[in-house]
Amino acid sequence: VQLQASGGGLAQAGGSLRVSCAATGRTFDGYTVGWFRQPPGKEREFVAAIRWRGGATSYSDSVKGRFTISRDNSKSTVNLQMNSLRPEDTAVYYCAADRHIIISSMSIESQYDYWGQGTLVTVSS
Repeated sequence: VQLQASGGGLAQAGGSLRVSCAATGRTFDGYTVGWFRQPPGKEREFVAAIRWRGGATSYSDSVKGRFTISRDNSKSTVNLQMNSLRPEDTAVYYCAADRHIIISSMSIESQYDYWGQGTLVTVSS
């Protein structure tokens, strides 16, 4: 599967943005789709993930309650709605996907073999 990330941009602290990840070449059926981010000068970190079948989700503690990951079956797209943004949310956001990821491993970067290009999210204070 090929992944195409879109969205992002510039927001003020407290504002909202949405990033989306679309599947090309095939659908996300049977996949787990995750979002990771890499802040400037830091390592890439897990943000959120969703299992296409069943819809189980996982969030990092830093975004829980502010970000919502969802799937759009009709468009084979995974959206990450980001609310109450903070300057520390500034990062390049990457979507990733793979099959056969167990729920307890959804936050582990090495579980994902397919990656999209990053999209930049900048939050100003």
